[in-house]
Amino acid sequence: MCGIIGFTGNLDATEVMLNGLSELEYRGYDSAGIAFFQNDAIRTIKTTGKVSNLIEKVVSSVDKDTTCGIGHTRWATHGGVSDTNCHPHTFGKVTLIHNGIIENYHELEKEFAKESKFPVSQTDSEIAAMVIDSLYTGDAYEALRKASDILDGAYGFCILFHDQPGVIYAIRNGSPLVACQSEQGSIIASDMVALIKYSKDYFVLPEHHIAKLDGSQIEVTALDGTVVEPKILHVDWDITSAKKGGYPHYMLKEIHEQPDALHNTITPRVKNGMLDFKEDGIADDVFTDINRVIIIGCGTAMHAGLIGKVMFEKLLRIPVTVEIASEFRYNDPILDKNTLVITISQSGETADTLAALRLSKEAGCKTLSIVNVKGSSIARESDYVFYTHAGPEIAVASTKAYMVQLSSIYMIAFKFAMLRGTISKETCEDYLKQLQDTINAVATTIDLDKQIEKISECLTSVEDLFFIGRGLDYPLSCEGSIKLKEISYIHSEAYAAGELKHGTLSLVTDDVPVIALATQEKVYSKMISNIREVRARGAMVILITNGEMPVDDDLCAHHIVLPKTDDQFAPFTAAVVLQLIAYYTSVHRGLNVDQPRNLAKSVTVE
Repeated sequence: MCGIIGFTGNLDATEVMLNGLSELEYRGYDSAGIAFFQNDAIRTIKTTGKVSNLIEKVVSSVDKDTTCGIGHTRWATHGGVSDTNCHPHTFGKVTLIHNGIIENYHELEKEFAKESKFPVSQTDSEIAAMVIDSLYTGDAYEALRKASDILDGAYGFCILFHDQPGVIYAIRNGSPLVACQSEQGSIIASDMVALIKYSKDYFVLPEHHIAKLDGSQIEVTALDGTVVEPKILHVDWDITSAKKGGYPHYMLKEIHEQPDALHNTITPRVKNGMLDFKEDGIADDVFTDINRVIIIGCGTAMHAGLIGKVMFEKLLRIPVTVEIASEFRYNDPILDKNTLVITISQSGETADTLAALRLSKEAGCKTLSIVNVKGSSIARESDYVFYTHAGPEIAVASTKAYMVQLSSIYMIAFKFAMLRGTISKETCEDYLKQLQDTINAVATTIDLDKQIEKISECLTSVEDLFFIGRGLDYPLSCEGSIKLKEISYIHSEAYAAGELKHGTLSLVTDDVPVIALATQEKVYSKMISNIREVRARGAMVILITNGEMPVDDDLCAHHIVLPKTDDQFAPFTAAVVLQLIAYYTSVHRGLNVDQPRNLAKSVTVE
């Protein structure tokens, strides 16, 4: 949440910042602003709305004589969307941008009021600027060290001190910041997509450390003053991966990238027809003495975990629970050294998931994380990391990240079921081959997009919609529902089909759309009965089946036939259909697919 960028060097800083904010806009698009040194003073330009609004304002009002500045694109948490609440914020000699939430800002605001000091905005971020300014006497390090003891909550700050031209300071607690040094200068941002144009080598600013950037170097120090050499990381994708590449939206591009993402995640782990996790550093004894698994995630990652629960219990015969990260640590969970906790996060920075991971480690649990971003907080703090290789995902609605999370869960389940002796080596090899075959099946499913685009037209004006399914189709329905509601704004709910008679059926009336997933042969006849129940109440049914199945003409209004796979692999192909339904419904409704209202890509605050 919130996009941050800072640059100091030998380029036009306004151009670097505006380009960077355009890349980071998926993290927040309520407002945007920049601040920069010019003629021995700091100038600030900010506006509500998209980065394009800021670009227009900057182009019409600024000469290019600046080489150091900071920029921000906001997802509002404290204070409404207004010019006053836009970042950057200035108080005294301090100008800063902030990603995070200062939890004790209201108490601090009251203390400042006693001194007749009052903020201009309604934001917690300006209070942070007031705190740092009150502590600053010329030594930025001392001011930031003291401020870190006062400020409670999550923060990533980039700061300009008015008497230190050409220098940017940064400090973080929770909220991510990455930085790199190039021939053009020093650059820091909340996400690698803003750096990749300048370097593929970068480092993650460690928590509770201070970075000082000038045009020639970046110095990192611990709060005790010790100079630290950060670990340099490398990305294996380039700037074109973070562009639309001719597609009208990032989401559609990322749907089409799913076969490649699956290939890149699965293939490197297959050696001689068997799974090999040596390069991941995941030892064969991870499941030794484990008698319970807890899978933790938020939103789409949690939905991947729900399918993981089915696969783990089926193959490993270990009890599995799936927990919503934001609820987990407040429920006094039962944790011990015989529990394996698997956390799932695309960004590796999801605040609630990170907090759950830390609680699990404190309790002595083994921890394994499935993440997409190298060097992220969750990756660094886990005992074991299973990296997905989806590349950058820009659209707020997750597609390819979900797909590779599923494939990762399946591979982990196959590998350790074989090691525990609950499936044979031959069965493991067969499952792995079928998983590899899903890559082509996913590609074939994407080719159904024209059919799905046409079917989605019937959802353009609806207000309510239901998904139903049984077995693996139920957790998949949950994912389909969140996809649809987040980008089309249609009220959507997912239900286990067998629960219809326990209350939900009262909401089904004439022409209410019901998307029925019926990909599991074991419960197919039961699903058909449930579909007839909603049809009897006048529902308009869109049916999705795994290959050609017996379907009466009056059962549904539309029938989408997936390429035939074994039932346990049907979530891969069915997920593509649900993504495309959500995408085309949003397009038909004339909405911003990539940047839905009130949402941001990476949730780095609780």
